[in-house]
Amino acid sequence: MKENNNFQNQISGRKLTDVFKELEQARSVYEEENRIMLENRKKHKVNFRRSKVKTLKSSKRRAISISGSVLIFLILVSIGLVVFSNQIMAKDSLASSDLVSYDDSSEDVAVEINRHRLNAHNIIVSNASLETVKEQVTEERDIPFETVYQNCSYLPKDEKNTIQAGEVGKKNVTVVKTYENGQFISENILSEEKTKDYLPEIITVGTSEFLAKIKAHIGDTLYLTKDSNLQKEASDTSEEVAELEQYIDVTLLELPSEDWCKVSYDSVEGYLPTNVLTSSAVNSTIKEKNRIKRILDKINIEMELNKPSGLTLKDYQKIFKDLPNDTYNIFEDNAEVFYNVEKQYNINGIFLASLGIHESNWGTSQIAQDKKNLFGYGSYDSTPYESSYEFTSYSEGIDLVARVLTKYYINPPGTKIYNNEVAVATYYNGSTLEAVNQRYASDEDWHTKVFNYMEFLYNRLD
Repeated sequence: MKENNNFQNQISGRKLTDVFKELEQARSVYEEENRIMLENRKKHKVNFRRSKVKTLKSSKRRAISISGSVLIFLILVSIGLVVFSNQIMAKDSLASSDLVSYDDSSEDVAVEINRHRLNAHNIIVSNASLETVKEQVTEERDIPFETVYQNCSYLPKDEKNTIQAGEVGKKNVTVVKTYENGQFISENILSEEKTKDYLPEIITVGTSEFLAKIKAHIGDTLYLTKDSNLQKEASDTSEEVAELEQYIDVTLLELPSEDWCKVSYDSVEGYLPTNVLTSSAVNSTIKEKNRIKRILDKINIEMELNKPSGLTLKDYQKIFKDLPNDTYNIFEDNAEVFYNVEKQYNINGIFLASLGIHESNWGTSQIAQDKKNLFGYGSYDSTPYESSYEFTSYSEGIDLVARVLTKYYINPPGTKIYNNEVAVATYYNGSTLEAVNQRYASDEDWHTKVFNYMEFLYNRLD
């Protein structure tokens, strides 16, 4: 083991290729010495035989007198020398590598070969051709960008938003690269020169628990959960800007705190407490309630009759279903007709239905029953029944009256109406109930009575 340590110390600090070359040279010297030794043994045996023959030729008697014991002694001595020489050589060549074991305490020397011994020759041959190459190059490399996180009170808590995308920088790097047999092993950087700065990526992280709770963002539509006052400042004691009712919608503008937010209501800006607001994301019915609320807020006696009501077919069906005074279900059965004429002629269908209710007393008048005429259309005060029009169905009469009102009463002259026609406006005084009253009915309070029915029908949506 001591010889092994000396050997390892000798090769430390040197290249592996140099060590292998020295081992190869040592192997060659060892093989040459064995060859010379074997030749010497052969010569020794030949000379011994020649000497013996010559002695026998010169004096046969003397050779016969040599005792057998002397001859045996000489042979044993020769064999011992050979064995001793081989033992010494085996120890010298194998002890340092621990590839063999020997026991010189016994009479017979036993050499045991390690089954896992290293083949020095193969190692030398396979590594003698190992080639190490170094090269110096200058190349462009990326500079990774940094990611910067910023807290944002205008985002829902923990929500992230990238406001600036990161860009890598660039640099020129001079480096020495090491290769062994064509394979990259390592590198040594000599110098670096930055050619372009990186652009950091900026990500905002939300902190608002209010926005997270209602699942909303700045600019979204929010809805009031109860009646509230729109304040001029973010304070209960500040000036009131407007009174807002439940279900009304506002636009979220700012969030100065978790308790107050700035909103816009029909172009009027002010502040509301955050605890009176919700969103359609967390309240699935609030948006529909807001739609109805907006429709009802527009109901007044001065509303224009040449504007659609904004109601859906389902709204019409809901309004006219199970009306307590609709004895013969005339209006319930024609709910879709009122909806269709509104879409086709651009006239308020609830106004048209209210007119029919007023003129026919909920479809119970004789003209309505006998002539399918809900409006007393064509009647004169002197002969109302005889002069009134007769229709084959209620829907026919509803359609005709809708076209007449559109063409002659509720639109100014030249207004584009149905079938590429324009309004004649023969009896036009305006598009409100009171304006129509002047040329349509002799009863001066006609417009108030019709509007009362309109309110009644509209409120069935709520």
